[in-house]
Amino acid sequence: MNKVDMMQRLANYPVLSRPMDQGYIEARFVPVEGIEAVDESLVSNVSIIPVVGGQYAVMQLSDGRWELAGGTLEPGEHYMNALRREVMEELGAELVSFRLMAQIINHSSAPKPYRPHIPHPVCIRLIGYGEIQVVCSPLNPPDGEQVAAVETVSIDEAVRRFRSIGREDIAEYYLYAHQLRTAGQA
Repeated sequence: MNKVDMMQRLANYPVLSRPMDQGYIEARFVPVEGIEAVDESLVSNVSIIPVVGGQYAVMQLSDGRWELAGGTLEPGEHYMNALRREVMEELGAELVSFRLMAQIINHSSAPKPYRPHIPHPVCIRLIGYGEIQVVCSPLNPPDGEQVAAVETVSIDEAVRRFRSIGREDIAEYYLYAHQLRTAGQA
């Protein structure tokens, strides 16, 4: 896909098509088609749009918020190992497949990184979609987010839940993943 096609595709996603202000961080969504290579030394986080059959898994935290599955790499951890760990901790699932769809390039104006081992002031969150197989309840380690529920829902219901709490960014991640997954299946 050329840059013009990529920009036209992103035009359907108003939040993803412009820089996102997240407090100390300005984030920019760059589709995989626009990535020549991922600089793994800058990867700090990895997230997944989890798929179960033709539906999508969503997770609800103990405070009632719906959130995106994934998290921060531990020191020296490869992003795929982090993704497998996060999927088990947060969803109680094994990762079956993963397809990278974008990197989110974060530029921080904070005086120091979120964690000492995180690249700073520029770091990358990798985001993709993939099939998971739920095998148990979320592990909920004491130092992680506490997940209260994991549900499998339609794309419309997933988007509705994220929009209902003002998380248009996550809603658009799900929609973008759905578009990529279903392209050519019509």
